[in-house]
This record gives sequence, structure tokens and C-alpha cells, in this order.
Amino acid sequence: MIGEFAKFVLAAQFLTRLPLRTDRLFTPERMAEAPRYFALVGLLIGLVCTGIYWLAALVLPHLMAILIAMGTSLLLTGAFHEDGLADTFDGIGGGPNKARALEIMKDSRLGTYGAAALFMALALKAGALFALPPVWVCTALPLAHCLSRGSAVLVIATSRYVRDEGTGKPVAKGISAVTLVVTCLTLSGAVAICLLVLPFVAVVSSFVAMCLMHVAMRAFFEPKLGGYTGDTLGAVQQASEIGIYLGLLAWL
Repeated sequence: MIGEFAKFVLAAQFLTRLPLRTDRLFTPERMAEAPRYFALVGLLIGLVCTGIYWLAALVLPHLMAILIAMGTSLLLTGAFHEDGLADTFDGIGGGPNKARALEIMKDSRLGTYGAAALFMALALKAGALFALPPVWVCTALPLAHCLSRGSAVLVIATSRYVRDEGTGKPVAKGISAVTLVVTCLTLSGAVAICLLVLPFVAVVSSFVAMCLMHVAMRAFFEPKLGGYTGDTLGAVQQASEIGIYLGLLAWL
């Protein structure tokens, strides 16, 4: 149990900017298995954002409450995934080949492709959430944050890491069957809870849309890179999150 708790803390430390002390908990083996709790950490992030949205909505208009909830997510994660999305678009859009694309993705500066992708991602999330009823927003946030991180774990399980070093290096050898089982159980639990509020068909619509966005994003970067990087995991997470919101909105 101590080992599993350590893996959860390492996952939270990796995906968020919470000041967690992991010195005594870290081992390469535990870090390699931390992705099994990525979906759970995402669920908790979504629940925090839901709480902030609900409190803000008591005194502010719907749109302002949504923007504050989105800002909370950015603060909690340090815009970790959004940065990966921007770097991915800069690299794939500006790199004529794999080597140049990977070089651009390591550059901390934000380029035209990345800025445009980041703006569109934030606008799509804000617009979709604004169009949903408040009760649906409170359910969509934890659902999307949880499932989208599970979507990123699927990339780790089915693709290969293409850098010699970087944020994805600890899981470069893939993930275990246990990690996949824990991830699937977490996702199933989140979906089951959401079905208490959302219609079954709406949840199915959101899942289908997430899968389409997952495939579309991988089709964007994998042909050029031949695999994934830490940045592209963030891009898949963002695309999947947007897909869930758009899927709910399409059904509604």
C-alpha cells in the first residue's frame, strides 16, 4: 500500500504544480508505474475545478465562472498540457523532418502554430462549456479531466517514446498490464458516477468524440515523429478533453 501511495503521489507531482515532497518516495520503478494514477489525478483536478466553478457561479455570470474554473486548472497543472499542445503544433507545423520537429519542440519560445493552437483550444473549451447547462458543466469537468488523461496513457501503451531523454523518459519502455487495468477501472468509475447526472447517450457521444480527437491528434504527429514525446502526450490530453465537451454539446 505504501508503494501504491508513493506512485499516486509521484503521479500528482508529475501532472500538477502542487508542492509535494517526493524525495523519499521516488524510485525509477515507481515513476514508471505512476501513469496508472494519471486518470485519478485528472479526476481530482476536475473535481477541484467543479468546486471552484460552483462557488463562482453563485455570484458571477456563467461565462465568468467557467473562465475561473479553467484558470484554476491552468494554475493546478502549470499549463503543463497546454504547453505540450503548443510545442507539438510548433514542431509538427514548422519542422520539415523528424529531427527538426523535435528540436523545435524543445524550444521554450512560442511560435505561430503553437499560439494559434493554444488560442483555439482554450476558445473551444470555453465555448463548449458555456453552451452546456450548469449541472452538465459540473459533471463534464471531472469526466473530461479524468478520461483525457486516460487517453494519454493509451498513447504510452500503444506507441513508442522517440527521445533519448525528456519528460516521457520514465515510461519509455511502456506500461504494465496492471497499469492499464487500474486506469480502466478509474475511467469506468468516473463514467458510472457521471451517468447518475448525464443521459447515457450523451456520455456515449462524449466518448466517441474523445476517441475521434485522440485518433486525429495522433494522426497529426505520429507520421512525422514515429512515436510520442512528453509534449505530444499533452496534445492528446487537450484534444481528448475538447472532444468530450464537444461530444456532450453535440448530443445536447
